[in-house]
Amino acid sequence: MLKRFLFPSKPDGTFISVILLTVRVVFGILMMNHGIDKWANYQELSSVFPDPLGIGSPLSLGLAIFGELACSMAFIIGFLYRLAMIPMIFTMCVAFFVVHGSDPFAVKELAFVYLVVFVLMYIIGPGKFAVDRWISKSLSRK
Repeated sequence: MLKRFLFPSKPDGTFISVILLTVRVVFGILMMNHGIDKWANYQELSSVFPDPLGIGSPLSLGLAIFGELACSMAFIIGFLYRLAMIPMIFTMCVAFFVVHGSDPFAVKELAFVYLVVFVLMYIIGPGKFAVDRWISKSLSRK
């Protein structure tokens, strides 16, 4: 058992898939909280939200909410997993490199942590406990 824990051989094994599911749920819920907060305060934030892409504050805020809320839900359940992660990674890149680019690292540290976790999760994949995997299995049987 210790060997399997220290040296997992398959990234889609049950043990690793449980860890990946746990990471998806924990970081997905944490990110969703940011999106829920922005959504709940949309009226107040829409006029003052940073506009690093030059598309207007309301649209920038809407895209951030999409990346943080809708895509986090898909990330958690593993639905369109890698596609859903692209807006999440993009949002954290913009937050870290542009919006907080000149801030001290302590201010932009959270965006960096999310960015690293999301990039690693994008590379590793969702594991076997994901809606995408169940859909794939269902389609391959037909």
